[in-house]
Amino acid sequence: MLTNRSLFFILPSARFVRCSLSGLAALVAVALAAGSAAAQQAPTVFEPQVGQAGKDVVWVPSDDLVVQKMLDVAKITPQDFVIDLGSGDGRNVIAAARRGARALGVEYNPQMVELSRQNALKAGVSDRATFVEGDMYEADISQATALILFLLPGNLEKLTPRFLDMKPGSRIVDNSFAIPGWQADVTEQVDGECQTWCTALMWIVPAKVHGTWRLPDGEIVFDQKFQMVSGTIKTVSGSAPIENGRLRGEEITFVAGGNHYTGRVSGDTIEGRVSGSGGERAWSATRLPHPLEDMNARTE
Repeated sequence: MLTNRSLFFILPSARFVRCSLSGLAALVAVALAAGSAAAQQAPTVFEPQVGQAGKDVVWVPSDDLVVQKMLDVAKITPQDFVIDLGSGDGRNVIAAARRGARALGVEYNPQMVELSRQNALKAGVSDRATFVEGDMYEADISQATALILFLLPGNLEKLTPRFLDMKPGSRIVDNSFAIPGWQADVTEQVDGECQTWCTALMWIVPAKVHGTWRLPDGEIVFDQKFQMVSGTIKTVSGSAPIENGRLRGEEITFVAGGNHYTGRVSGDTIEGRVSGSGGERAWSATRLPHPLEDMNARTE
């Protein structure tokens, strides 16, 4: 049976200490408290694993060389507002912020969101790089001037209607995977040591021109598939098919009846120049209401 006698015991430093039982109890309590405090001060650091499952995609980070290439292709400047959907550890957003842009990452995993914030703080860009927890399919992207992404074709296809509602001229860049049915405006390979997923593809959101437009001496009927434009132009001198029609944001170009048309789309008007055998002149067109839209307007 132990009594309240003095005891000798050896500390890790190999020094002999003389202590009573009551003193020993006090030392043990102090040691336990110190251990508990140390455990509280050193929480487990979250470390994402390549291939870990997420809500809609697995996490595979873009190579830093690809991130820089995507930003180069999009020509990111301090005037841009960049969004990354499924932003992972925040590398796309942080890289954009380092170029002076305001940038937002939308990420479903709260641990990834916190990790991204820590990474932005370490990079010194937390004033321009913001991260929120959320569903990428529900995120408001209407104010973005550029999207810098690494998403699969299925994700991109589901987001396409949202992409097309962005302001004309906005840029969408994805690492390696194409938006189904939408031809990329720019495709560039990454030089250097990149081994996998080393292509930057960019799409420029086109203005919407599908429908009928009134000319001073006739009309144009545009058919549109993303940035590609076809259709027919009708004037007092006859009709002609539209060829080589293309939109790059608000800029439109096409050939019809041997004439080359260029113009800028601004809402429901187009203004530009037309050149051909008869010289060069200005041209303009005004969008006509769709019959159904016109009927709804009259009944409201």
